[in-house]
Amino acid sequence: MSWKSRGDPSSSRSFISQKRTLFLCLSCFCAGMLFTNRMWTVPESKGITRRTAMEEEKLNLVSEGCNPKSLNQKEVKREDKDIFGEVYKTHNAIQTLDKTISNLEMELAAARATQESIRSGSPLSGDLKTDSTGKRRYLMVVGINTAFSSRKRRDSVRATWMPQGEKRKRLEEEKGIIIRFVIGHSATSGGILDRAVEAEDRKHGDILKLDHVEGYLELSAKTKSYFATAVATWDADFYVKVDDDVHVNIATLGETLVRHRKKKRLYIGCMKSGPVLAQKGVRYHEPEYWKFGEPGNKYFRHATGQLYAISKDLATYISINQHVLHKYANEDVSLGSWFIGLDVQHIDDRRLCCGTPPDCEWKAQAGNICVASFDWSCSGICKSAERIKEVHRRCGEGENALWSARFE
Repeated sequence: MSWKSRGDPSSSRSFISQKRTLFLCLSCFCAGMLFTNRMWTVPESKGITRRTAMEEEKLNLVSEGCNPKSLNQKEVKREDKDIFGEVYKTHNAIQTLDKTISNLEMELAAARATQESIRSGSPLSGDLKTDSTGKRRYLMVVGINTAFSSRKRRDSVRATWMPQGEKRKRLEEEKGIIIRFVIGHSATSGGILDRAVEAEDRKHGDILKLDHVEGYLELSAKTKSYFATAVATWDADFYVKVDDDVHVNIATLGETLVRHRKKKRLYIGCMKSGPVLAQKGVRYHEPEYWKFGEPGNKYFRHATGQLYAISKDLATYISINQHVLHKYANEDVSLGSWFIGLDVQHIDDRRLCCGTPPDCEWKAQAGNICVASFDWSCSGICKSAERIKEVHRRCGEGENALWSARFE
């Protein structure tokens, strides 16, 4: 049986088929190994590599600090802050320098005005303060704005609150207070109007003549001329402008101003902000209304024109820059505009704009004596030449108040 099986052809075919099968298996195995090494990547364990959304967010927040882009942004922001800081410091330094230069210019102009006053021979008195040059130093110069047609008003002021003759000289020497009516000249200089004022001055000696052509529409120019002339003529702490139809208590005015004596760049008055009147033909019409914005707008804050006071440095500033200071139709608006942009202290004192009796009388009885009294409806005392004596009797501080006052 065994010999038969060895020699059987079917048995030989089975043997060959087994060899081929084994070879085919080995070939498939090798091919599989080759394919596995090139294409297959072993997947990571989900338990090791998977992160929760919260962990991812935390890692992102931590990694932001080390992100080069984030670091660059922080550096840029830091550099921007440094640049802005330097610009701010430079801006402050420039502002300080501008103020210093402005102060030096005003002091220089004041020194020049002092020299001019010395050359003009201003009287000296040992009772009052003097500066380093020996020039007389006054507390205030009061300029009473008046016109050629206002002779009766001037006489009514002389008869009430303005001392006359020897008393006026004593007021200057003992109290350091100068009071003058302020007026320019007519269009025909040397004419009958000018000669009348010259005769009046020879009689009373209380008129300050300006190099200015009189006219209601020229009040802004007159205001500039007054301050420039007053600064050049007298060295004072304050320069006051008042209208000739206003009642003034001189001692109360002096006591009010002396409280601010050590301050700089003072602008004192009853501050207001009235409407800009664009309509032609009305009183206080503003031809340059368009400069103040939309119709119905108001002016910037400024002192009412009946009475206001400024310190010497501001009066000097006006004197230096009078040729370039713009003039509006209303002189009180003009004055306020000249101080815009300057480091000026605005002091609003309502005692500088009391009403006539009974208003000023009630305040005086309450111990709050008014500096100035007038009627708002008339922008001064209505019919002042006739009524100012009554106002003086009911609202005046009394003559003794002036001579007993100590302005220190």
